[in-house]
Formats: sequence, C-alpha cells, structure tokens
Amino acid sequence: MDLITMDDLTNDESISLLEDARRLMPVADGSAYLPLLEGKVLGNLFFENSTRTRLSFETAMKRLGGEVLNLSDVGSSVKKGETLYDTMQMIDGYADIAVIRHPRQGAAQYAADAVEIPILNAGDGAGNHPTQTLLDLFTIKQGHGTIQDLRVVLVGDLRYGRTVHSLSHALSRFGASLTFVSPESLMMPEEIVRDLKSNGCDVAETSDLLSVLGSSDVVYMTRIQRERFPDEAEYEKVAGIYTINSDDLANAPSNLMIMHPLPRVSEIHPSIDSTSHAWYFRQAFNGVPTRMALLCRSLGVPIPEVIN
Repeated sequence: MDLITMDDLTNDESISLLEDARRLMPVADGSAYLPLLEGKVLGNLFFENSTRTRLSFETAMKRLGGEVLNLSDVGSSVKKGETLYDTMQMIDGYADIAVIRHPRQGAAQYAADAVEIPILNAGDGAGNHPTQTLLDLFTIKQGHGTIQDLRVVLVGDLRYGRTVHSLSHALSRFGASLTFVSPESLMMPEEIVRDLKSNGCDVAETSDLLSVLGSSDVVYMTRIQRERFPDEAEYEKVAGIYTINSDDLANAPSNLMIMHPLPRVSEIHPSIDSTSHAWYFRQAFNGVPTRMALLCRSLGVPIPEVIN
C-alpha cells in the first residue's frame, strides 16, 4: 500500500490505523518488544532536511525488528547527477518499503509509479505530508478523545505548509470547523479553500490569532518557512509574525491543545512548554507508533490485538 496523500485512505482506514498505533504504544516506548518486521528493510530517502520524520521512521522500523537504509543527496550518487527514477530502481532492489522526502511537489507519486515496493510520502515540496497528518490525528484523539467535529485553528505559513495542506483535508472529512490564520501573502491556497468548502467544510480566514484562541479546541502553529521563499525580502516581511506565550492563553479553554509539527522558531514561547496546553513534544513522539502502524499496514503484516 502506497500513501502519497490522505486521499489514499478512507476515513475507516485512517481510524483503523489510529487504533493500531494505540495498541503499539508499548512497543514505541520500548516497554514491549514485537519483532513483526524482522527481516524487512526500510529505505529512508531524504532529499530535504529532516529530524523528527526521518528519526521516527527509523525508530519505528527498528522497534519492530526491521533494518533501515538511510540515503540523502549528500554522499549519494544524486550528487553525481543520478535521476530520481534511477535511484528508485536501486531502492526497489534493496528494500521492502521506502519513505521519501523530496523538495519537488509530485516526487513521491513519481517514485511510487517507478517501483513495485510500497512508497510512503514524507513530504513533497509544498504538496502533502500524510504521515504527519496521521500522527496529528492520533495526537488530537489523545487530547480530546475524538477527531470528530472539532474547532481547529491552523496558523502561520499556510501557503507553503504541506503539513496544513494535508491536515486540513483530513480534518474536514471528520466534520471539523477550520479557521486559517495567516498574513495575506501566506494564505491557504485558493484551490484548497475552494475544495474544502465544496465538500461542506466550515472555513473562516483571519489574520488575528488572539481573537480565536478562546473558542478553539486545537491551535496548530507552524513556522514561516524561510527555505520556501524565492525572495529573502519577502520572508523578512513576515518572519516572526505570530508568537504566542502563556499569558495569551489566560482565557483559553482548559482543554485547548497547542500543536506544532516542529521545528519551532519563535511561534511558541517556552513559557507554554510546562502548561497543560503543550502537546507538540508528545505529538513528535507519536510519529513512532503511527508510523509503526503504517509500516505494518503497507507491508501487509497484522498487529496482534493484545501486546504484552
């Protein structure tokens, strides 16, 4: 099973994966050992920088008894001009499944079309990041007990942010009301907003973050992505535009979740880290059980109902 966008999963399949991830938590934190993927090899192909996604996939595979091949454009034949197609042909022979992050939108689908092994999209330019979406949904379910009918605010770089592109589509399928907070230059792409509304999603747009903090279930912060800007001057105009601290949450609902795909720059002040609203570090850890579940599902390996 490939996972290129969240459209590759039905709602029932997404919920089933979240349940698999819940059962795998003892394996993810090392309190149980379950070598379901012993003898399997994961190709970790990262042509863009990554910390959490790459390491959580590697941890997930190793916690399940499998092996990992790590490849980046540094130290590989990509630097010699090897095409993505040729690289994928090599990986098709070396690994049982591959994860790919690439700066070019559409590269994950191209890779999937080139090989027989399952391909998981770990981010393709400003396109999609479906494995991040799964761990985000898992985290929201931990915090609220449901992913249905929530009020979710997505903040920051909505134009280039692949995490919010994937997450907005997924949340809309579960009845969420979405508020997009960004400067005008970084608004959610019109085609995404149009698609969400055509599917019945309640969508609002504003540039005022503080005005919506008191009426939200989840606030999903994102950094302004310097590397996506073609013009440094344009980046400087919006850098640091949204920052929240603990004082801003004085009148927030007690169960408000603050999330962030990380890395953060200045969007969330450290004063929030010790509050009950801070979910971003747990969110990062949740990449391990959700990606475990996805690896098993993609390789057709069932997960036991009970894990000791």
